[in-house]
Amino acid sequence: MNATLTMPMLLAVALGGATGSVARYVIGVLLQPANSGFPVSTLLINVGGSFCIGLLARLFDAPDHNQVLRVALTVGLCGGFTTFSTFSAETVTLLQQGKAGRAGLYIAVSVVAGILATFAGLMVGRAAR
Repeated sequence: MNATLTMPMLLAVALGGATGSVARYVIGVLLQPANSGFPVSTLLINVGGSFCIGLLARLFDAPDHNQVLRVALTVGLCGGFTTFSTFSAETVTLLQQGKAGRAGLYIAVSVVAGILATFAGLMVGRAAR
């Protein structure tokens, strides 16, 4: 993607991101059963966002696609809804390029680093409080 940093592109990402974030919050509240002990809403949001970014990538792969709309829906909407969708799309791209080792490394590093960063953030937050 050779996107440009134009005002229409930035506004498209901002509008899509705001919409995705609000959708994530509403769906998360509506889907999460009380005291389930498992993050059902987050799982469904991440899987749904991954499906959406795959669908949108396919729908906008034609050379004559509207780049502003594509960026609004993929980077903005899906990115605001969940960054897991971008992670999934990038992993699939690596696999499609025949870079299975790099894809595996990306998966492992992303998951482990993400979990460790969350723990680190919790510890720093606890220390700051």
